Amino acid sequence: MSLLYKISRSVSRTCPCHMRIRQLSVAQTLLNSEAANVSGTSDQPEKGGFAKAFEKYTAPAAPELPPEDNQTFASLLRQSKFIDLGSAEGKVVNGKIFHVVGDDLYIDFGWKFHCVCTRPAKNGSDYVRGARVRLRVKDLELSTKFLGSSKDITILEADCHLLGLINSPATRTATTTTKQTPKIDIESLL
Repeated sequence: MSLLYKISRSVSRTCPCHMRIRQLSVAQTLLNSEAANVSGTSDQPEKGGFAKAFEKYTAPAAPELPPEDNQTFASLLRQSKFIDLGSAEGKVVNGKIFHVVGDDLYIDFGWKFHCVCTRPAKNGSDYVRGARVRLRVKDLELSTKFLGSSKDITILEADCHLLGLINSPATRTATTTTKQTPKIDIESLL
């Protein structure tokens, strides 16, 4: 209020009478806006939906802080689904033949490395690229010390035993070609 008094006194000394009223109302408006800013409200109109959305999407994104977990890596690993799978050795899995070289079948079964199995003598022609097969996992990574090396060296393959065929594109095409469509005798229908 003392600021309003000082402004009104200075205006009354320097301005004519009709200007004083205008200056006084401007001073009161300024004083009211300062008081409103101090109390936390402003005279600015509230922003509409578009203005709020525009500010939201053009403002720099604040990095989201992950929730504070005081768990160690070891405890997180023990609770993970990967560890719940247990040892992969001896598990029966499904795989897909992705490459064939002679009698060697390169089979992807979804782990780190693929496996190489020999083509069986029985129904060997059904084991083609794209065929689904069943495998028993012996070892997920073949690694050993080669030629007197002090470190284990991997050959980037898994060791698996081929159990059998699930389905094959070779058998599907053979069944579709042998299937004949029935012939309709038009004369018997008339």
